[in-house]
Amino acid sequence: MKNIFILNFFLASFMSFSQEIIRINSEEHLVKNRPFSQAIVVNDIIYLSGQIGTLPDGQLVSGGMEAETKQVLTNIQNLLESMGSSMDAVFKCTCMLENIQDWPKMSAVYTSFFKKDKLPARSALQVVGSQLELKLKLNAWQ
Repeated sequence: MKNIFILNFFLASFMSFSQEIIRINSEEHLVKNRPFSQAIVVNDIIYLSGQIGTLPDGQLVSGGMEAETKQVLTNIQNLLESMGSSMDAVFKCTCMLENIQDWPKMSAVYTSFFKKDKLPARSALQVVGSQLELKLKLNAWQ
C-alpha cells in the first residue's frame, strides 16, 4: 500500500508539472530558414543559441579576436534587449574559441560588457573545425 501511495504521489507530481516552451525568432531569422531558434524560454530562463561575430548583413566582422568578441557580445546584447532583458541578467556563458591562446584577448573585451558585480559564470574551451573560420562562438543563459 505504501508503494502505491508513493507511486501515485510521484505520478501526480509529474503530471501536474508543466513547463511552457517559448521559441524566439525574428522575422529576419525565419526568412533565412535557419535550422534552430534564436532563443528558447523555459521556466523564465532564456537560452540563447550560439552567437557569432556577424554584422547585420551576415558578414563576419574583420579585425581579429577583439573585434569578433565585441560583435558577438553586441549581438547577444541586442537579442536580449529585443526580448526586454539585458546583459545584467546573464548568469552563464560558454565561450568556444578557435585558439585557446586568444583567451586573454577575448576576456578583455568580454568583461567590458558586464558590470563587475554581475559577471556570469563562464566556461571557455578550444574548438576545431567551426563554420565560417570563426574565432569565437558564445552561448549565454539568462
